[in-house]
Amino acid sequence: MTDRNIAVAGCGYWGKNLVRNFNDLEALHTVCDASQDTLRELHSLYPQANTELEYSNVLRNDTIKGVVVSTPAALHYGMAKEAVLAGKDVFVEKPLALDYEEGRELVRLAEENNRVLLTGHLMEYHPAVTRLAEMVGKGELGEIRYIYSNRLNLGRFRTEEDIMWSFAPHDISVILRLMDAEMPLKISAHGGYYLHKDIADVTLTAMEFGGGVRAHIFVSWLHPYKEQKLVVVGDKKMALFDDTNPSDKLFLYSHEIEWVEGKPVPHPKDAEAIPISGEEPLKIECRDFLECVKNRGRPLVDGYKGLQVLGVLSYCRKSLEEGGRTIMLNTSDAEVFIHGTSIVEQPCQIGKGTKVWHYSHIMPDVTIGENCVLGQNTFIGRGVKIGNSVKLENNVSVFEGVTLEDGVFCGPSAVFTNVVNPRSHISRKDQFKPTLVRKGASIGANATIVCGNTIGEYAFIGAGAVVTGDVPDYALVYGNPGRVQGWVCRCGVTLEEEGTQAKCPECGTEYKLEGNKCSPVSGEKK
Repeated sequence: MTDRNIAVAGCGYWGKNLVRNFNDLEALHTVCDASQDTLRELHSLYPQANTELEYSNVLRNDTIKGVVVSTPAALHYGMAKEAVLAGKDVFVEKPLALDYEEGRELVRLAEENNRVLLTGHLMEYHPAVTRLAEMVGKGELGEIRYIYSNRLNLGRFRTEEDIMWSFAPHDISVILRLMDAEMPLKISAHGGYYLHKDIADVTLTAMEFGGGVRAHIFVSWLHPYKEQKLVVVGDKKMALFDDTNPSDKLFLYSHEIEWVEGKPVPHPKDAEAIPISGEEPLKIECRDFLECVKNRGRPLVDGYKGLQVLGVLSYCRKSLEEGGRTIMLNTSDAEVFIHGTSIVEQPCQIGKGTKVWHYSHIMPDVTIGENCVLGQNTFIGRGVKIGNSVKLENNVSVFEGVTLEDGVFCGPSAVFTNVVNPRSHISRKDQFKPTLVRKGASIGANATIVCGNTIGEYAFIGAGAVVTGDVPDYALVYGNPGRVQGWVCRCGVTLEEEGTQAKCPECGTEYKLEGNKCSPVSGEKK
């Protein structure tokens, strides 16, 4: 199918399945493992493949274009990072990492280095899940009300990760796909520790999405038999994905519920088996990786999807460590409006009463205060801090390094920079210059604020201005480059000046002018 240019690093229990599939797809070049016995076994099965004990030798081999990382989860981040920096495309088994920040770094490095990054959430490649997602997307089940999954078995016990990190990523990824990548609003997780005091053997996770949709995930490796089921309940029909069924995997139930004298009376119907492809999901996943390596495409489960699952897992772990406390994801109070077309990456804190309108994108680590309004198509960069009662009109871009204090207003298409000498071929993320907009300042439509400057309290930046330096409190600035053209009141009206004194003609507040400074000397007069 393709050149033999893939190396599989980590050829234990699961890695051997990856080796088999990449060999069947005529892409296997090298198998790498720390066990000489494992390498001898694989060489006898796949004599055309090279064997390698040292991972560093794999990374130095120019013939190898893609590296598959199938080692214990604690090694995923380090090995995937080395491969990306060595110029390799990477298929890393789930989870992407054991730490959200490390996962985010992998995604960033893959983007910066133009490398394919596939996260091995196998269930998303299962033909039953693909068909189920199509049914949900077309509304065949009606409005989704509830999703329940269980993944149960006896063993395989781990010491580097608990059952939630070992089993639950499969179900989290599928549930997020069925919810059209919507992140939950609330998460709680409860665990049982029976074999090891610090490693959970059994966990139950509860998630609540917008519109009241709830999901539960039950995973255990202390179960007498293997069971892997996922149930999706809609207001029209229900569906069951039973991955342990030896024949049919996907079933549709057209149960009806009749209300009789104020009480629900169910009318069960027989299950309808939904035909699906019998192709092995792992082969579909491996083929996706090969096609992306060859054509520079984006895999079905890319780094961003892997990071989204990692974010949910991180919140689950936090809840588990805090005795099952409910964790609020998108908001500090849950009384927040986020339009369905907007993207809010995690972690992120948004205060009560804030509204985020159509097609906006909020990056991770952003803090937004209470009662803010973000208009259509606003972009908020990583780590930005926004105070209370801030209003951003349509198409405003607030990039990394910017802080907006309470009461700031930004008109349509206002933009902030964060590098003074950008080049597309040179990364200068370590040279971002901070910008501070102080309390109550207003920035007019299409204004540009060059980084590294401070906009003073209640300053007023005119439409289309280009600000290249610090702006004093209460200053009226416009032009290109922007210059101080006068002074404005807290209420936004231009002050009438007389010598070293100024007064607002509308509210009567008096100000003192001294050099390049303006400060109020009296309260507002009504």
